Amino acid sequence: MANGWSIIIGLVVVAGMCVAAWIFSPKGENQVLWRSSLILAFVSCYLMWAITFLAQLHPLIEPRRSDLRKEYIHH
Repeated sequence: MANGWSIIIGLVVVAGMCVAAWIFSPKGENQVLWRSSLILAFVSCYLMWAITFLAQLHPLIEPRRSDLRKEYIHH
């Protein structure tokens, strides 16, 4: 499942969790604190995962081996 759809599927899952946190947060004087904390945690974890996933899916620098002899290197 390592393709571009993983980002979209993850976004849908996190959006569903944010909606659930909004609806099912405990009622009371700290309801806004609960909602804000849960939604911020979900979004922060998703962003960290998405950035790491995309960095591995499309690396900026292609790794090269330095221990190969020159006659075996194909440019």
